[in-house]
Amino acid sequence: MPIDLAVSFSFGYILGSIPFGFVLVYLATSQDIRTIGSGNIGATNVLRSGQKKLAFLTLILDALKGTIAFFIVCLWLPPESAALAGFGAVVGHCFPIWLRFSGGKGVATGMAVITVIVPFTGLIMAATWLLVAAFTRISSLSALLSFVTAGLFTSFGPFENSGIAQITVWGVGLLCWARHRQNIKRILSGEESKISFSKKPSD
Repeated sequence: MPIDLAVSFSFGYILGSIPFGFVLVYLATSQDIRTIGSGNIGATNVLRSGQKKLAFLTLILDALKGTIAFFIVCLWLPPESAALAGFGAVVGHCFPIWLRFSGGKGVATGMAVITVIVPFTGLIMAATWLLVAAFTRISSLSALLSFVTAGLFTSFGPFENSGIAQITVWGVGLLCWARHRQNIKRILSGEESKISFSKKPSD
């Protein structure tokens, strides 16, 4: 029913809009993560602040937003509603109302949502991210290619997936690609920053 879908999306959006990266960095350092590196609130930019433990915690919490939204809705509503809750969590992460709709790029949350909806696709997606990151050390490129891989594998892979699963995977991927517009420009110009584990913040 439309009301179920609306409630599911709204619930997912509220959970997804919790800006863990922003909150954790501010509590630990009194810094606004939006003034560091790329200005993003996600785990990669938290890592640029030199806070490796906070970056890992941000990654976990951002991923949990989507999975929690999905599984809670699954308790009462059908998979279609649960998938929409997961997608809502990604939208909330990208456009959180608490930060004037300026949030992250949805990578961790999006990957988690895809994994709980189509688990094997999630594994393929994670493997793609790790492989690309190992060769290029470019987090954004790794994420972009992993979302493309997830969409292709969900639609044309050996396992049959429901229409709602395919729509969700492609929808999440397209949203994350849209949020990476500036990264794509820097990748094409050879100016995109690479993953660094140094303690000093990176520009």
